[in-house]
Amino acid sequence: MQPVARSCVSQSHLVLIAFISLWLSGISANAVLFYSTGDPNHNRNAPGGSLTNSGWQYEGLWGSYLGTPIAPKYFIAAGHVGGGVGGPFVFRGVTYTTTAVYDDPSSDLRIWRICGTFPDYAQIYTNSNEVNDSNTNGMVVFGRGTQRGAPVTTPGGLFGVKTNGWQWGPGDGIERWGTNTITATPDDGNTAGGFLQATFDQSGGGNECHLSNGDSSGAVFIRDGSVWKLAGINYAVDGPYNTTNSGPGFSAAIFDGGGLYTTVGTNWVLTPDLPTAQPGSFYATRISAHVAWINSVITGPTPSDSTPTLQSSANVAGQYADELNAVVDDTSKTITIALPGGSRFYRLRACGALAIQSIQVQGGNLVLTYQ
Repeated sequence: MQPVARSCVSQSHLVLIAFISLWLSGISANAVLFYSTGDPNHNRNAPGGSLTNSGWQYEGLWGSYLGTPIAPKYFIAAGHVGGGVGGPFVFRGVTYTTTAVYDDPSSDLRIWRICGTFPDYAQIYTNSNEVNDSNTNGMVVFGRGTQRGAPVTTPGGLFGVKTNGWQWGPGDGIERWGTNTITATPDDGNTAGGFLQATFDQSGGGNECHLSNGDSSGAVFIRDGSVWKLAGINYAVDGPYNTTNSGPGFSAAIFDGGGLYTTVGTNWVLTPDLPTAQPGSFYATRISAHVAWINSVITGPTPSDSTPTLQSSANVAGQYADELNAVVDDTSKTITIALPGGSRFYRLRACGALAIQSIQVQGGNLVLTYQ
């Protein structure tokens, strides 16, 4: 397997990000992959029955990925999927603009602040017994990854060929849900028990799933009493795999790695074919390991939504960029910036309807007033 961000546990892992590396294409999950079916229409709508209100209602669109509101003005996502201040987050058909970003120094979690107020948001799971809870209730996971692709086979089995799993298929950007069970909470290299791990085996029922390219940033929910709570944010999967000891290998959802090769350092190493299956896993950043940081953001000092950010461009059509050295005084409604070396066009980025009222030259600076 090939690490694209950092190693997670004892093996290598593919980060499910937008393709920066050979193995992950954004890794924008184009739909969770299922053991029971390759039907691309499977689980494209909100789950019902015992899984009603299990998290689907809290997922919003963040570029090619998903994000999850966790407070009236904040949503959480995977840091490795990118994004920028001023970007759109779509939740229940309404577009919100991001105004600030907060990175967890010890994980891949990233929190975004938005203009406006969400009508609803997920509760976060704060206990540390996810394994026990998932064994009792199961987990529900969401993503926008790939469809199921061609079978991965190795010699063996009753007919001389054994199916080990399926390669990642084409991406369609459609949100899907699946279920699985949290089997362990391995360390992530920075935080003890920083990941939730789920294996892709053959005993999880019709909705058991694995993740693929594009599923990064989707949410993992588990039930706490009668309430489904946010327990993880999709991060990485086991991989890549190979059927020989040379070549680039491939990404796949594997329920039995016996007879396949995986990477150890720079070498392909054969996984012995055993009587029992050796399933691959996916990993989500564990929310409960980062509760203190999350609370420090969503309950911490609140930036004013009325304070604008000055942007400029060399031409009126853009591209506009934030003026990082501009000094904003929201009391006097002025913005001060050094005189530019050439012609510049200015505008304001703000939650409210603000406009530049005047521009004056004072000494070596421009002073803009706004209202």
